[in-house]
Amino acid sequence: MHLVAPAIILSVRPHGEHGAIVRALTRADGVQPGYVRGGRSRALRPVLQPGNAIIGEWRARTAEQLAALTIEPGHSRAGLHSEPLAAAGIEWLCALTAATLPEEQPYPILYDAFDAVLTAIESAPSARGWAGALVRYELLLLGQLGFGLDLERCTVTGGTDDLAYVSPKSGAAVSVGAAFGYEARLFPLPTFLGEGGAADWPDIFAAGRITAHFLARDILVGLRNDPMPARTRLFDRFKRAVA
Repeated sequence: MHLVAPAIILSVRPHGEHGAIVRALTRADGVQPGYVRGGRSRALRPVLQPGNAIIGEWRARTAEQLAALTIEPGHSRAGLHSEPLAAAGIEWLCALTAATLPEEQPYPILYDAFDAVLTAIESAPSARGWAGALVRYELLLLGQLGFGLDLERCTVTGGTDDLAYVSPKSGAAVSVGAAFGYEARLFPLPTFLGEGGAADWPDIFAAGRITAHFLARDILVGLRNDPMPARTRLFDRFKRAVA
């Protein structure tokens, strides 16, 4: 096995006295794990940060063997780890992606979206500029893993007008008329979640409640390393920032 590819670091785990096991997301070959010799050294620690872009070279004699990974630094986002909101956003995005994507299966759409949200975190003047994109990444991940929400038509009438709610059971949209009398049992549907565009904090929080529900129910249930505490920390920081 020999692979050379641009990648984004998802997780870094110490291994032995000096090394580290790194999992990174590539566009064409999915999540790739590898052992980095000297990964805990002073020279490599700033490079081996979740969210950093690298050029990785993986080598292994057999498919079953953990590959040896050598790193060429690419674009560093290490400085963002000193900013509480940005650091929490990167922590959650990387933890979610690492916990849910199977190894060696390509998800090029997710790779592009993941990189775009990290770029937004880096460049937006405030968290509101990237929080909506982060929630839409959660929605995209659900869809890419086979648990997509149907936000384009009403699950009751089949119509496409006045979609205002999401069923917590089916993950499908519900129109105003079809929801009458059941509104309290449904999630309000912010327009931006399905259509994109800018969003204010109330809509971001409303959308986040939808994606959190389906992530916890359909994807993260039963995982040994549950990443949801990272999401809780992030949204707690969002709420404190708004307040």
